[in-house]
Amino acid sequence: MNTMVLQVEGMSCGSCVKRVTQALLPLPGVSGVDVDLPSGRVQVSGELAHGGERLIGALTGAGYPAKLASDAATAAAPSRAKASGCHSGSTGGCGCRR
Repeated sequence: MNTMVLQVEGMSCGSCVKRVTQALLPLPGVSGVDVDLPSGRVQVSGELAHGGERLIGALTGAGYPAKLASDAATAAAPSRAKASGCHSGSTGGCGCRR
């Protein structure tokens, strides 16, 4: 059994949680879905032989755009660094790897 974590957009209420769960549970290999509404993260567990494409496709089809959580974190990292003033001439050592 393995687990994938997705970052899902557009969830705002309990009905959204239900729709996301209903979109994922019927997929082959999915045995569990845990939705964290405040963070927008969805943990999917089961025998997930695919790389998440089916999960993302099912959520997108249900009206909830999604990315693998690691991809979402990577995409957000440059904007966080820029917002903090990183790489704008400061010498404090921000901790990013750029």
